[in-house]
Amino acid sequence: MATLQKSIDKRNALIKATIDLVNNNGFHATAMNKIAKMANVSPATIYLYFENKQDLVNQTYIEVKAKYSDYAFKNYTEKLSVEDGFKHIWKRIADFKLIECENAFFLAQCDNTPIIDEESRQEGIKHLQPLLDLWARGKKEGIIKPFSDYILYAYSINPLSFLMMAQKRETFKLNNEHMEEAFQAAWNSIKN
Repeated sequence: MATLQKSIDKRNALIKATIDLVNNNGFHATAMNKIAKMANVSPATIYLYFENKQDLVNQTYIEVKAKYSDYAFKNYTEKLSVEDGFKHIWKRIADFKLIECENAFFLAQCDNTPIIDEESRQEGIKHLQPLLDLWARGKKEGIIKPFSDYILYAYSINPLSFLMMAQKRETFKLNNEHMEEAFQAAWNSIKN
């Protein structure tokens, strides 16, 4: 049992080191030996868990995306109205982006660059299914604009990444009033 936990700890250390290094140096400047050094393991250890750098980044992306969706959809129920359901999910996503900054920044980088392969990207999209289902219901009921889910996401969720970066750079401090304004802008951008 101790060996299994040690193995899990090493893999988690590699994932964390990957997030930290990609966030600070970018994908291409993140060498496997730097990841190993930061994770406090030998470079050969990486290959016990991952095929190569691309596999490591893809698996890190999928794991972080799973954490993101677990957080976003906690306590969400399909019984909520479309607006209340969207507000619940949106606020949870906003909280994640502000509380889990490193994970959120990693996802933003992955979502806005071609570093993730298409198979992993599609796996990541599956984690957003409750939101996509909510939008489908909203479109069917005429509450949500009949736009592509990509457009709905771009206008209602992606602006949170911009606000997160502004707060991270300390150029803008989000308070409750700003969050309510941001939600209203997101809702207004997708409601019919």
